[in-house]
Parts: sequence; C-alpha cells; structure tokens
Amino acid sequence: MAEIVLDHITKRFPDGMLAVNDVNLNIADGEFIVLVGPSGSGKSTVLNMIAGLEDISSGELLIGGKLVNDKSPKDRDIAMVFQSYALYPHMTVRENMGFALKLAKTPKDVINQKVEEAARILDLTQHLDRRPANLSGGQRQRVAMGRAIVRDPAAFLMDEPLSNLDAKLRVQTRTEVSRLQRRLGTTMVYVTHDQTEAMTLGDRLAVLRNGVLQQVGSPEDMYGRPVNLFVAGFIGSPAMNFLPGTVEDGKMRTPLGDIPLHDRLRQALEQAGAPRDLIVGIRPENFEDAALVSAASRPEGITFHATIDVLESLGSDVFVYFTKELAQGVDAAELQELAADSGRAEAGVSGDTVVARLDTATTIREGQDAELWVDARAMHLFDPGTGRNLSLEAAVRADETVAGPTNLASGAADTSQAPATPAAATGQAPPSPGSAQAGPGQMAAGEMAAGGMAAGETAAGQTAAGETAAGETAAGGMAAGETAAGGMAAGETAAGETAAGQTAAGETAAGETAAGEAAQGGGAT
Repeated sequence: MAEIVLDHITKRFPDGMLAVNDVNLNIADGEFIVLVGPSGSGKSTVLNMIAGLEDISSGELLIGGKLVNDKSPKDRDIAMVFQSYALYPHMTVRENMGFALKLAKTPKDVINQKVEEAARILDLTQHLDRRPANLSGGQRQRVAMGRAIVRDPAAFLMDEPLSNLDAKLRVQTRTEVSRLQRRLGTTMVYVTHDQTEAMTLGDRLAVLRNGVLQQVGSPEDMYGRPVNLFVAGFIGSPAMNFLPGTVEDGKMRTPLGDIPLHDRLRQALEQAGAPRDLIVGIRPENFEDAALVSAASRPEGITFHATIDVLESLGSDVFVYFTKELAQGVDAAELQELAADSGRAEAGVSGDTVVARLDTATTIREGQDAELWVDARAMHLFDPGTGRNLSLEAAVRADETVAGPTNLASGAADTSQAPATPAAATGQAPPSPGSAQAGPGQMAAGEMAAGGMAAGETAAGQTAAGETAAGETAAGGMAAGETAAGGMAAGETAAGETAAGQTAAGETAAGETAAGEAAQGGGAT
C-alpha cells in the first residue's frame, strides 16, 4: 500500500493541447478514490500519468513518498486494470493470472499459491482451468483483476473497467470491486464516466472538467454541497433542475413561485456581491406531492400548480415531468457542457422541463393539474457568470452556530487532501479533508478559477477512507457462458489500453522482451 501525491501536475500534448491543468491531489494509503467527469475532462490522462503511460509536462508525482516522474511503469509498483480485459485467449485463467509472475521468474509454487489465493478472493477457483472464451464478461473482468492482485502492488489503477459490461453485470461487478478493495485495503484509483458508479464506490470523488480539478470530497459532499454549477449538474440522477431566479424584496422570484430567503442566505448574497439574477438549483428529490406533505413541513417550502406531461413509475419511486414557461433563459457555459455530455442538446430537450421525484403513495396522473410542494431549504443559488455556489457561504455560517466560529477568510480553496484528523486553528471548517496550495491555473485566496470553490468555502460531512456509500448490496456472481457487449477479441486494442502482445503498466506481454530477456508464452493465436 502507498500514498499517492499529485503536486501541481500538468499535461500538455505536443500540439499544445492542455489536457490536465495544475492538479493537486493527495490520495491516502488504502483509500478508494474515484476520478469522475465527462468525456475529455482529463481523468484517464491523470490515471495514465500515475501509471507511467503518459509523460508529465510539469509537477511532481510521488508514490509511497518516492518521486516517480522518470520511473518506468514496471518500477512504480502499481497494477492496472483496463476497460478491455486484455486476456490471452489461448491461456487458461490460471495461466493468465500468473503470467506476470512467470515473466518475473517467480518460483512455480509461489505462483500457484498467489493465483489460488486471488481466485478464492474473486470466486474464480472453479474456473481456473477454463479459457476466457468460456467465461462471462464479468468473470473475464475478474480474471483481469486477479492478474493485478497476484502482483501484490502498492496501488491499483482502474480505467473504466465496468463499461464493457451490461447493466446487470455492471451492478454485480461494482459490488465485487468495492468488497475487494475493503478486503485488500490497497490504495485504489478508479476512473469512470458514470457518476452513479462513482457515488457508490469511492471514499472520495474528484470531479474534473476540461483538465481542471473542480471539487474533491465524499459522495455526500458532492451531492449536498457542490461548489459550483458544473458539479451540481453532473452529480445526481436525475440531474438537478436549474431555473432562473431574481432576488427582489427579500425573496427569490422563480417560475415555481416566490421563495423567501432566510437571513443567513440573504447576508451571504450581499457579502458576495451577488447579482440580482441568479440560477436556482433544486434536486428532484426536493419535490413532493402537496397532498402528502404534513402541515408542520409546509411552511418550509412553497406549493405551486403544474400540468404533468409525463409520469414514470419505477416501483420504489415516481418521477413526474412538467414544464414551466421561463420569463428568461437559463444559460451558462457549465450547463451547455452538461447538456452536450448527456445528449440533451442533440435530442432537443427543452431547458424548461422540470423533473420531480415523488412518493409512491401519490395519486397524481399524467395530464393532471397537480399541486406540488418544493422544499425551499434545499435550494442552491449559483452565480451565472462564475458558476459559483453562493449558498455554501450561508451553509458555513449555519454550521458556525453549532460548531463554533470558522475563519471564512482563509478557508480551503479546494478539498484535495486525503481525509485526516482536523488540526486546530487551520482556518477550515471541519470535517474538511484539507487543502492544497494554489498555483497557476488554480485558486488563490479570495479568487475563483474555472468554476472552482471560492476561498472560505469548505465541504463538510466527508466519510473516512474505507467507508462506502450506504445502500450497496452484495450481489451474487455471474452465470457462466454470458458475454459482455464490446468484449475484446485477441489482438484488438482500445485507446490507451493494452492487449495481448503489448506491455501493461509494469507487466510484459507475450512476444515482447522483459528486462532484456525473451518472454515466454508467445503471441496470441
């Protein structure tokens, strides 16, 4: 196991494209951290730099306290699992899992011991003498994980390992990955585009956008206290609703109705010099059928009427979709990027469509003029120009009344450090995991960069390394004979990935030369 530190890491390609811009991130020993973001955000590039598959343009990378910028992948003591399984089709599961150890001239009895132990962990013992073609997609991915486990690395790096699996296998294998990390206690860096996968797996999440680290924190932080418009819209399923709002006479005027502003929020807006016209963010979970809201809770929000266009019943939840005519549009660079990434822009989905998640006890039906209630306490307010979440300052002030005063002028610019015991007089609001120094392209005190967190804002409620999000279930293994769409045939490669006949993050594949010696096993047939 090892701590991984990214200190002002930047990657610029020869054509001048800036893929990763000044990323600072501390990954604790034994922590499970997930790098998440839309396509092109730089998450896979960060992972490849940790693995040694991409050169670092500037900054320092430390693994286990040692500078590894110039070390080759095989000297970094890491193991990588790729999107495609990269298994040798002519080898059995046992031979695939032990191949890296065979190349390292490890004694046969040691290889067998490690392979059988990894097989027990991954529930592959009964498949050791089978070939990859006779395994399901989930089983093949577990073999790829087993090949990494037998090396007993300091850290595991996983680049979207579940994207080739169908929906059911993805859920099952996701549970197995989480269980595996808890059992091994090894540092794991996991890359995914799926924010649901990220929320259920990671101790902490690191959200990237256009190569810039937006926010680092626990799943609860990302959901409940997003630092900017982009994080708020990216995390959560269904996504947060965004509506135009205008501050007037101590109220927020929105298409849903006038929402009163409590004193702390109004003071925070005034001190931040916020414009009158803002973007209001409300999650679908914060709506409810007004008929099901108790009399005690009604004053905490507002009621309004809407004609229900579409109703979706999922058994455990009911989703309703309705439209509200907007007096003015909601426009920001972050929202345009989120719409393009989700396909809403191409599909022509209107920005004035609102989605609400209701209790299954609701009697609302499609086409009905329904009375709905929205919880005003859960409202987020964003600056349209910078994307900054202006509600966080008020939340920090609310925490002060419970936890004591916090120095809002010198708070963390981001939360990129690994979870640790808060130190006294740090100027940060506990339990923030720490902060990173501001450098070129990042946030200095009192400044705002690329939609990042303003100085003095901190994310609370993080979970310690080793904890997982509630609601995970332990699922059974996959049935033999199932195949995953997109599985890789022998000799095929995906971008940035390795297949049979290539070298994978410290391992040497058949047909190549390891440390000057001819590797055994031959190429794929």
